[in-house]
Amino acid sequence: MIHYYKASCSRDNLKLIRKFVEAVLFEMPLGDIETNQLILAVDEVCANQIIHTYKCNPTKSIEIVIRDEAPNLVFEIINDEGSQFDLTGYQDPSLQNIVKERRKGGIGLMLVHKIMDKVEVDQQETKCTWRLVKKINPKVDIKANC
Repeated sequence: MIHYYKASCSRDNLKLIRKFVEAVLFEMPLGDIETNQLILAVDEVCANQIIHTYKCNPTKSIEIVIRDEAPNLVFEIINDEGSQFDLTGYQDPSLQNIVKERRKGGIGLMLVHKIMDKVEVDQQETKCTWRLVKKINPKVDIKANC
């Protein structure tokens, strides 16, 4: 099954994107922890696109596609005008340096890499697609009924 969502590049839409991802994942055999990790990873990539690529320009938009390709979940974040991020030259930052320098950012992409099994960036002319792949396991934690 394919789920599709398009959002304008306003920071306010990050909440709506998270709700979309959560609604899609709620229907899948995932535990709470894995669901929240996946929402975090997609949110981070979307936030980077909205804030850094499009400078929060609400006249621009990104697309989010979620595909269940059992045993994998595939998330694609697509923009039509953004610049490509060179993932080949990326190295996870040192947490010690981030703390030492008191930087407020810099760990988002590291989290995405830790959560996902595969992270790719594909540039086709002006279209840029972030592809995040996660192999899913049947639900292992139990949702509390308290």
